[in-house]
Amino acid sequence: MISGTEPERRSVVTAEPESPREVASPGMTSRAEGDKQDVGGLWVPIVTPFDSDGSLDLESLRHLADRLLAEGVAGLVALGTTGEPATMTLEERVAVVEVCNQACVSASRPLMVGVGTNNTETSIHEAQRLGSYPSVAAVLVVVPYYTRPSEQAIVEHFEIVADESPAPVVMYNIPYRTGRGLDAEALLRAGQHDNIVGLKQAVGGIDVDTLELLSRPDTGFAVLAGDDAFIAPTMLLGGAGAIAAAAHLCTAQFVEMARAAQVGKADQFHTHEPRDAGRATELARRLLPVVRAGFAEPSPAVWKGALARRGTIDTPYVRRPMTVASSRAIERLLSAVRQAEEEAIGVG
Repeated sequence: MISGTEPERRSVVTAEPESPREVASPGMTSRAEGDKQDVGGLWVPIVTPFDSDGSLDLESLRHLADRLLAEGVAGLVALGTTGEPATMTLEERVAVVEVCNQACVSASRPLMVGVGTNNTETSIHEAQRLGSYPSVAAVLVVVPYYTRPSEQAIVEHFEIVADESPAPVVMYNIPYRTGRGLDAEALLRAGQHDNIVGLKQAVGGIDVDTLELLSRPDTGFAVLAGDDAFIAPTMLLGGAGAIAAAAHLCTAQFVEMARAAQVGKADQFHTHEPRDAGRATELARRLLPVVRAGFAEPSPAVWKGALARRGTIDTPYVRRPMTVASSRAIERLLSAVRQAEEEAIGVG
């Protein structure tokens, strides 16, 4: 186990991003005037590996990013909550984005980057830093947390950031973390903005507002499942994809589940296989124990613990105020993963 004392951190020296390039984001189609960027598919909000002294482990990050992309995920999300950006310096955040950008460019896949804060100007500034990265297809902007602005103020926050962001905006509605959420009507208002292309909906289930969004053909944005246990039902009801931390493990099975549950354009997954609700349901049943075990303790501790046990990253380290997962929780997750892998082999 890692010591609970705060480690001395090494500084991270990184080069400035290259000047902007006039290229389309890899893995994403160029937008015609008036069209919105397609952000469908299964995305993984990648963890940020650390060394045992608490410094960034960029080599493990590179290895993990390459493995996830090789197993078929639609794209990566850097600096999401799972990536622990609140504990990182600006230099460290730049270094993480650079590694993820390089991996996505090499794999011809898109990158989404978390830039949302509870300060509108800061969120704009973070988004504008990303204009020089060719793989950045979207920025993830969370509902402002802790300050609890009004619903209309949150809509305006999304619109103002979208006005100034060089990349399209994916809204992130997660009331159990932010203390404030948006109903369907407010999300539909915000989604009419030309530069708002998606919504990560994480409300702890599929509520009436989510059903309202999924039932509407004219939302103007892609609805992405933000609660990993509800990927298949969200997509079967019309969702465009998911942002799923659980897909760090059993990645290919999560990709297959999302592909099977997909409604509409098959190009989101670079395939023309038909939707298969039965297969999606079976995979959802198989993967549910993985999801439940991985979130048994505060995320991303259990995911990082399992990744470290399997040799994908070097340590399970998480920065304070988080603490490393218990051995019992990690064993339960690894057991669920082994069971899912054995079932996959057994049924083909």
